[in-house]
Amino acid sequence: MTISLRQPTGAAHTRIYAYGAARGELAVPNDDLVGPIDSSDEWIRQRTGIVTRMRAGADTDAIDLATEATQEAIERSGVEPSAVDLVICATISNPKQTPSVSAIVADRVGANPAAAYDVNAACAGFAYGVAQADALIRAGAAHYAVVVGTEKLSDVVDPADRSISFLLGDGAGAVVVGPSDTPGIGPTVWGSDGSKSDAVGMNHTLTDFRDGKAPWPTLRQEGPTVFRWAVWEMVKVAREALEAAGVEPSDLAAFVPHQANMRIIDEFAKQLKLPDTVVIGRDIETTGNTSAASIPLATHRLLQEHPELSGGLALQIGFGAGLVFGAQVIVLP
Repeated sequence: MTISLRQPTGAAHTRIYAYGAARGELAVPNDDLVGPIDSSDEWIRQRTGIVTRMRAGADTDAIDLATEATQEAIERSGVEPSAVDLVICATISNPKQTPSVSAIVADRVGANPAAAYDVNAACAGFAYGVAQADALIRAGAAHYAVVVGTEKLSDVVDPADRSISFLLGDGAGAVVVGPSDTPGIGPTVWGSDGSKSDAVGMNHTLTDFRDGKAPWPTLRQEGPTVFRWAVWEMVKVAREALEAAGVEPSDLAAFVPHQANMRIIDEFAKQLKLPDTVVIGRDIETTGNTSAASIPLATHRLLQEHPELSGGLALQIGFGAGLVFGAQVIVLP
């Protein structure tokens, strides 16, 4: 006798229902950071477009930020917390190696015992999480999912590092993903190039720190290498995501790239030949680069400032440490 296993199937389509956001409590202007890097407010503004960045206080960690953003997303979505059966958290700044941020957040927001796991894909983490939530819901492995990008990068920054210290902020952005009658999340174009992993990432290991061989590990980058890769290679990925979704640049209502720095965002938009009608997310000026949190934070602000974009198409793309990338076209809630 042959026994056939049951294999579930889920909704034909998915969409993002709502966004939530949390930013660090402290606004840190450029002037507060220029001393250790022997720089100036003007230099930082010209190179990055950042005027101030939000950072969390000593008593706030990435889990707290994720919880606040997730609570707002669930409240705005109209989905009961107990109906959320999957929580995916994208982060590189979990204060502990384990347990996962996602499991703690699921419990705090009332989604226990949802499946929960963390994704470490740096600045591409949110796009990765959305891709997985979409696939798992359509496969029948989940019904409603939360995807949250959360970072407290101020814990892993060297104030004297001229390559990156002035870029980074703290915050979290979350979405609720669920079934839809029509497609709301396009195909994801994603990948990595580990051969260039030294271009941006942590400068030491925790074991070397433990053994007294190195100072506390912090983020660092080779700015010119990252800039060239982001502008030239990621434009190709963005175009692939548009093509995979069957969308032209003129069909877009918004473009929300990872908030790496303003020069990259501007050059990105120029290379994509986006029409003037496309609104570009530019949250970096007052929030800073928040890695996995930057795309949902920028989209949250975009929808607050431009509610008329609701129902329109947005291209989002993340790229960062380990030279990991992910892009997809979504329908804005």
